[in-house]
Amino acid sequence: MRVVIAGAGSLAGAATASALRERGHEVIEVGPEQCDLRDFAAVQALAAELGAVDGVIHLVGGWRGGGGLAGQSDQDWDWLQTMIVGTLRNTTRAFLDALAASPAGVFAIVSQTGVAKPTAGNANYLAAKAAAETWLLAVGDALKKGAGRVHIERVLALYSDRDIEESPDKDFSRQTHVTELGARLAALWD
Repeated sequence: MRVVIAGAGSLAGAATASALRERGHEVIEVGPEQCDLRDFAAVQALAAELGAVDGVIHLVGGWRGGGGLAGQSDQDWDWLQTMIVGTLRNTTRAFLDALAASPAGVFAIVSQTGVAKPTAGNANYLAAKAAAETWLLAVGDALKKGAGRVHIERVLALYSDRDIEESPDKDFSRQTHVTELGARLAALWD
């Protein structure tokens, strides 16, 4: 399978790429150096250049929050909306035909468990994540005539070995290690 990882420069992206390669898949890592996913024309050109793909894993985004509802700034909202929802819209629209044509086409995102029970301090972030989930479900509707499908992987938070080293006394038991996330995502093509 040929799988594109959008946002491959993160620790989650590296772990996912590694897990996919261990299963024998071809991985196409896309970071900001390869394509500005905020630019729809650039993403369309990337999709045309790559041609047939069997999956896209969208790991673009980040977190901004805190300060209660009054602390949810317009600047944070604009950034979150662009990075989480805007890049997802561009990527899904550009790769939709390729995933619809693949007998194993999957478009996957990582969301946050807080979408089900949002808090005031994370209102901007969780609203953007909820919008991303809704958008992806609409993509699933567009894919339903073929074999393509979508997948939403919800986590509370991600952590890595570096986080353990930096905070050895912190309890990470409710969080998901990036290698576990990578394995879950790679298993979508098993």
